Amino acid sequence: MLENITLNTKDSTATVIWMHGLGADGHDFKPVVQMLNLPHIKFILPHAPYRPVSLNNGYEMRAWYDIFGLETDSPQDEAGIKKMQGLINTLIESEISTGISSDRILLAGFSQGGAIALHTATRFSQPLAGILALSTYLPLKSKLSSEQHPVNQHMPIWMAHGRFDNVIALSTAQSSREVLEDAGYPVEWHEYDMPHSVCEQEIDDIRNFLLRVLPA
Repeated sequence: MLENITLNTKDSTATVIWMHGLGADGHDFKPVVQMLNLPHIKFILPHAPYRPVSLNNGYEMRAWYDIFGLETDSPQDEAGIKKMQGLINTLIESEISTGISSDRILLAGFSQGGAIALHTATRFSQPLAGILALSTYLPLKSKLSSEQHPVNQHMPIWMAHGRFDNVIALSTAQSSREVLEDAGYPVEWHEYDMPHSVCEQEIDDIRNFLLRVLPA
């Protein structure tokens, strides 16, 4: 089970599981959750486990999976991605067991955490409320058509990217969006004048999206 920070536990009727980026932890998006001010939504901010990251010369840090490179043809850590998928599935199932309907649960993530959100939600076997994918990409793109679960094929996906992102190229995110749309997913796409980060306008737009798919 993943360690996590949990916010808004009193009287919540929906859950967002929000995964941080490489090298950060669950505290990273705590200020954003506070800015969103959505007391009816419980936010679970899990901490990725520590692991060596090849891209950073094997340095150990919090990471959802290993990264070998950021080019479109870089090899991917399929085993690591699928292991995290299993752990996030367990978190979702734990929320369902408390009485939250699966279609009131949304997966969110930034950068590497967004990749896990996209990978996991598209394969989950019960209907989810949607995905919030920030400054990220779809991993294992070639596997989507054979592994996607039809029950979530029409869930809303909200994707956002910075035009000046020098970590994950805008073109990488755009090609992920195209793969998702070709597979039948309704993707709402946003671009902002920012680097690999989050901006105030984006937070306002996220709040509107969450109120739409997880109304009070």
